[in-house]
Amino acid sequence: MARNFEMLETNGITLRAVVEGDGPLVVLLHGWPQCWYLWRHQIDPLVAAGYRVAVPDLRGYGGSSRPPDVADYDIRTLAGDIAGIAQALGEETFKLIGHDWGCIVAWNTALLHEDTVSSVMGLSVPFWRLGPAAVNPPGMDEQFWYIRYFQEGASADADFETDIPATLRAVYYCASADAPPGSFMSQLQSPKGSKILDVLPQPPVPYPDWLSDEDLDYYVAQFRESGFRGPHNFYRNIPTNNECTPELEHRRFKQPAAFAAGEFDVGLEFDPDWRKRLLAAFDDMRFVEIVDGAGHWLQMEKPQQTTDLMLRFLAES
Repeated sequence: MARNFEMLETNGITLRAVVEGDGPLVVLLHGWPQCWYLWRHQIDPLVAAGYRVAVPDLRGYGGSSRPPDVADYDIRTLAGDIAGIAQALGEETFKLIGHDWGCIVAWNTALLHEDTVSSVMGLSVPFWRLGPAAVNPPGMDEQFWYIRYFQEGASADADFETDIPATLRAVYYCASADAPPGSFMSQLQSPKGSKILDVLPQPPVPYPDWLSDEDLDYYVAQFRESGFRGPHNFYRNIPTNNECTPELEHRRFKQPAAFAAGEFDVGLEFDPDWRKRLLAAFDDMRFVEIVDGAGHWLQMEKPQQTTDLMLRFLAES
């Protein structure tokens, strides 16, 4: 189906976004390594339910602006991009739903722009203030760790760009529920200095049916256009994001909120106490749901269940 794309001017850059429907504005944010296309199964149901839906490529991705400097991707700047979408579309407020890095951006946008974000839902990544320990986890100095690897800059970007189809297939598969348990974290069994395709399990043939050849072709085309410098720059700001948002330390969410993740979601493996920490940060958490049989890519692996949860949240908030 053809989509209606608009080029939205916000925060000094341009975001390419699918903008469709009429009604209250809902903004959907993808994560790494994705683009607007992650939400392809959710756009039409939300429009049919009476919402105006805006689905941007985040800065650095797809058809959006791709400034080269690492400092252009700090969390305050990313939140400013999203808050500006409302003004670009002539709206005063919007409801916000994010996944993966889009979830991190959504959480921070809701805190930094409380008067603009009327409600916020996160998928796959609970709220926490990631710091330097996420880059260099204690006791893992000699092991491959993707966040630390991304800090290397151009060499890591080039590694991902050498064989984009194979890399995306491996990344999507290893974080899905179709991969054997522990597949994503199996990277820790490889030494520091390894290449990405050496550390990730290779997907089966045929590939799981939630990603068709046509879907993969679309993703590949987006990353051939954008490269991986921008997407990896999100990670390169992890060591300093807390320093640039000191006012958010211990800040609580006042908006209605919700959270959902897959039963086998790698986003939950970073913190065994994620649920306790999540609930402690919100005044109005409407629900926390775990989607049976899903991995990290909720919107693709379990599109109907994910759509139902999103519509539930929007109706309740």
